[in-house]
Amino acid sequence: MLPLGLLSPGEVAEVVELTSGKPSCHRCGCPGIDSEGRCHLNDMGLRVGKTVEVLNSGGRGALLVKVDNSRIALSRALAMKIKVRRP
Repeated sequence: MLPLGLLSPGEVAEVVELTSGKPSCHRCGCPGIDSEGRCHLNDMGLRVGKTVEVLNSGGRGALLVKVDNSRIALSRALAMKIKVRRP
């Protein structure tokens, strides 16, 4: 397992964990990232078990990832809290 933020453009991986060290979401009870982070990721389709492809990883800035047929921009800090596994 490694953070999504460490993948290079073109790499594909499976999401295995969403973590932040904060308490569970008070809105839906999901573990890991707080209510705004995790629930927002779920709303965008970024969930455990999904396959993601890194489209752009510009240095220390935001990442652009592809999930299903959607492109999602993530801050580097948030991407480092998403654990993935290469196939």
